[in-house]
Amino acid sequence: MPPPAQIALSVFVGTSVDGFIARRNGDFDFLLEGGGEPHGYNEFLASVDTILIGRMTFEKVLTLTPWPYVDKRVVVLSSRPVDASAAGGVVELMAGAPPEIVSQLAATGARHVYVDGGITIQGFLCAGLIQRLVITRVPVLIGDGIPLFGSLPRDVRLRHVATRQYASGLVQSEYHVGA
Repeated sequence: MPPPAQIALSVFVGTSVDGFIARRNGDFDFLLEGGGEPHGYNEFLASVDTILIGRMTFEKVLTLTPWPYVDKRVVVLSSRPVDASAAGGVVELMAGAPPEIVSQLAATGARHVYVDGGITIQGFLCAGLIQRLVITRVPVLIGDGIPLFGSLPRDVRLRHVATRQYASGLVQSEYHVGA
């Protein structure tokens, strides 16, 4: 089920070369090994109006200072209350199936949504609701962790848009989903 035409859902994510977005304990220290080299994240973040983030990822992001999403609408997917007091902006909670969440977001004015968090990305991708994937591989193998992709009920076709490499060794590929 594609999302309503007026809303776009994108993923911008870093992984180890072996496909992990975090260590088993949720730490993503290895993703910072790019040395802060500009790789389009700031431009991407400027293009979105809503951050849709899974609870576990949200709790990890809360430990970052300063809070990275001060001027963004942040929607945390959780069926349980979360302590958002450390966040520097407004945080909303939503729960439900991905199509329901997208309908709620569209009805409340979201136009470009940044989907973040492994389980969240997987769920929205399986539901056919993600249009764009930007995956930045950090030149490190960690051997074990939380994978970006899980099992899929069917193939998800991607159309390659571009691949860029950076002096630090980052390699970034952009895809359109279902194209």
